Amino acid sequence: MRPLTCVASFLSLTGLVNAQYFSAGWTPGQAVPSQTPSPAHVPHPPSTPATQHGPGKMSFLDNLVTVGPLGALSSLIGLNITGTPSATWDERIPLITDENYAEMIVNETLTPEEEKERVWFLIITVTAGQPEGVSKFVDQVFDATYNYTLEKGELPHVRFGRIDYLNVTSITTKWSVWSAPYLVVLKDRGQTLRFYKAGQIRLTDEILHQFLKEEGWGMKEPWKSIYGPGGEREYILDYLAQFLSIVYGALVRVPKWLMYMMSGGFATFFINFLHKPSPPQSAAKPAPKPVSAPAAPEHTVSSSATDTPQKGSTKRRGKK
Repeated sequence: MRPLTCVASFLSLTGLVNAQYFSAGWTPGQAVPSQTPSPAHVPHPPSTPATQHGPGKMSFLDNLVTVGPLGALSSLIGLNITGTPSATWDERIPLITDENYAEMIVNETLTPEEEKERVWFLIITVTAGQPEGVSKFVDQVFDATYNYTLEKGELPHVRFGRIDYLNVTSITTKWSVWSAPYLVVLKDRGQTLRFYKAGQIRLTDEILHQFLKEEGWGMKEPWKSIYGPGGEREYILDYLAQFLSIVYGALVRVPKWLMYMMSGGFATFFINFLHKPSPPQSAAKPAPKPVSAPAAPEHTVSSSATDTPQKGSTKRRGKK
């Protein structure tokens, strides 16, 4: 029984051997075979180094307060005034902003056939403000999907783009997007939009690639609203976007440390105002009772009534 067991074990191990490592050898007159890499080990093209996106160049006042001894002192007391954290993104994926949205998407130079097939796959991210969390994970899967699509080379009509939620105002206002992260499928130069929350799609590079390849986004109805693209009241969000863009342009000029102090002071005042105790209410005084005049005693009236005829009777008697 022991030899049969050894033979069975040997046969089971031979099934695990990869046949590509065995060759019939070289015979005289045969051309020298060139070594070709295995499909499983095809080297990937070197990726372009990622760039770091953050709050941008700080002003003199920001540098004075957030860098150096003052910044170190503020960190010791638990006050973070160092500004918005930065995020590292792949620079091959274009960053869509309020300034270049019309140029890159709305007014993109396309033939009628290309315009019909063009699909923009966008991500709205907040990783620049939240370096750790769901947004970072979605960013990583989005970048992996982009690389996987480049390797396959099957989706020439699909373009990828990234929108930093913290640095845009007009785009998100027009789309009525007030949170992130979101995945967006954009068609028809921005007139057809489909939004997907992070938990609505299985986030892997292969699944997202298949989602784009098979046009799985077509199973969901596009966003239709009277305030959306092509709606009767689209102009309302357009005006709101312009107003908020002006406000945002003014606020970004204020030093961040001053903005933190002002917002903290306003929040403290508002909270104290909401928790302000109500003034004590004084007890209502009872209404005074009307004072009635004292009644005349009955015996006095009766005596006067009886005395008068008696005096008259005596006078009559004297006359008689």
